Amino acid sequence: MAVKIKKGSEMMQIPVVPLVDTVFNLLIFFLVATKVAEAEKELPIQAPYAGEAQAITVRPAEMIINIDQKGRLFIGDLPRTLHELDDALHSSWERSHGRTPVTLRADERCPWRYVVQVIDCCKKNKVRDYHVTTKSVAGEGKT
Repeated sequence: MAVKIKKGSEMMQIPVVPLVDTVFNLLIFFLVATKVAEAEKELPIQAPYAGEAQAITVRPAEMIINIDQKGRLFIGDLPRTLHELDDALHSSWERSHGRTPVTLRADERCPWRYVVQVIDCCKKNKVRDYHVTTKSVAGEGKT
């Protein structure tokens, strides 16, 4: 008995309508995405020159304040009085508008009132980024 092969039956056709819909949706998506990407570009302007301008990402030099066992203050390794520290923090604020990071390192045997005086001096001079360092169990500096 001979087998008949039906050519062009409905089961063998690829559904074209959903495929065309998908292609049109992708086309519209990429057109809209391209327009949004073009809109986010900066305008071609010529900015004026400023001699004192700095990038926002430039971080000012860190000020390290040390307090020894007897409560003496040091900026770095230079001895200072509380009044000199106040002046240094004020001039630092004028240069960087409070962005100068301050690290406070105090001896563990130092009376707490000296640490509080330095923190109060930082707050008085509007220093926003100050922290106190401690030592971890392994002996490494930790904040």
